[in-house]
Amino acid sequence: MSSDANETRIGDAVIIRDEDAANPIAVRFEHVRKTYKLFRNDKQRLVATFFPGIHCDTVNASDDLSFTVGRGESLALLGDNGAGKSTALKMITGVCFPTSGTVEVHGRVSALLELSAGFDMKLTGMENIDMRCQLWGLSKEESAVLIPEIVEFSELGRYIDQPMRTYSSGMRARLGFAFASSIRPDILVVDEALSVGDRKFAKKCRERVRGIMDKENVTVLFVTHSTNMAREFCEKGIVIQHGRSVFGGGITDAIEYYEKH
Repeated sequence: MSSDANETRIGDAVIIRDEDAANPIAVRFEHVRKTYKLFRNDKQRLVATFFPGIHCDTVNASDDLSFTVGRGESLALLGDNGAGKSTALKMITGVCFPTSGTVEVHGRVSALLELSAGFDMKLTGMENIDMRCQLWGLSKEESAVLIPEIVEFSELGRYIDQPMRTYSSGMRARLGFAFASSIRPDILVVDEALSVGDRKFAKKCRERVRGIMDKENVTVLFVTHSTNMAREFCEKGIVIQHGRSVFGGGITDAIEYYEKH
């Protein structure tokens, strides 16, 4: 583990993060479990905050999940709805945390997940871009180079200076994709985000991701229900069932296993 790594312990879970893009391991899960509590209603959930002994059902979205992604590899996570694929991606991005086990992430992560999330609807598109650049810790010089590229790719034209409350959901997603795919991450996490906008723009998004993978040695984790898309973008795959990895290997073999099971 790098001396600059940030190790956090939450209960029985260990989260290790750093921006060491030289580490040969990009992402590693070791015996990871993510348990969600299911309450009948919001009132029961509130009561349980003060009285932890309140009975509730539980579900393991990840259940003893283990896998490793090497630097520069592209891995597809295959599985039916509810298998735990998106939960794994959320733990990689830090949106949620494991209940137990170890999640290890080395490098700067950019996520093409909920593309329209996190925008301030009262601000303009340009103001939101500037705010995100600051949140990412980019210098003024870096932002000055990056912002025109984001604006051009989004194809929003004059709307970039309009409040985002006037945007359609597709316009917000296009701006989200333009930003997330422009900041040159070490690890790119993608969850069904390549169908943004119309057919022409969706093709442009796929070409952007392909360009990132080919030119910048980015590690890619990709969740999709399209086996054709998984085959197009990924060299390896794992099949997840009920929160566990039940198969791992080359993408052709992984797809064959997924389709038979």
